[in-house]
Amino acid sequence: MTLAETAHAALRRDIVSGALAPGMPLRMSLLCDRYGMGMSPVREALNRLHSEGLVVALPLRGFIVAPVSAADVTDTTDTRILIESEALRRSIAAGRPDWAAGVRDTLAALLEAAGTEADALERLHHAFHRALVAGCGSPRLMDLFERLYSESERYRYHALTVEAREGSRDLAAEHRAIAQAALARDTSGALAALETHYRRTETVLKARLPEPAPTPRRRVRAAGSTAPA
Repeated sequence: MTLAETAHAALRRDIVSGALAPGMPLRMSLLCDRYGMGMSPVREALNRLHSEGLVVALPLRGFIVAPVSAADVTDTTDTRILIESEALRRSIAAGRPDWAAGVRDTLAALLEAAGTEADALERLHHAFHRALVAGCGSPRLMDLFERLYSESERYRYHALTVEAREGSRDLAAEHRAIAQAALARDTSGALAALETHYRRTETVLKARLPEPAPTPRRRVRAAGSTAPA
């Protein structure tokens, strides 16, 4: 890996895991000290993370970790369902043997990984969802899939392991239902199972977000009053 790739991997890991909190200023000098690198690879990593939607560039103020919100969770979920449903529909219609084998293999690996640490489980989860749509035949749809998956990863990072440990959801059954319907060429069933899976995740993630700070109310001055508003 180049220094820029190493910086990107380290920064991305810290953002996704929450070690660098949403809204946190990403000052160049502090990042260079934190990762033991010069400004050039760190700046390149920040620009790449900006393109992935994980950091925000503020005019004349540098970068901050992208904020999180319930509205953003819903927007990301809606868009993922739109893009992945079309890609999955095309993959099922094409029905190539290598696509089907990829879905079966990645599902098996994901189901066997119960209790695995979060980073490894997330990689297997990504591989499964990518395999579902990989037969769509559209590089642009695949690019959109990767971007949206990346943007949603920090919301979802702990959900897989926490929910599996708490038993609040049967994630294995949800993933199995999507795959089985897709492999059976049951397009409507596969799309419904995919949307149900994402909507359940959306509900869980929104419930875990902190409550937004209340908006200060402005005091209304009575006619002729000199009290400050």
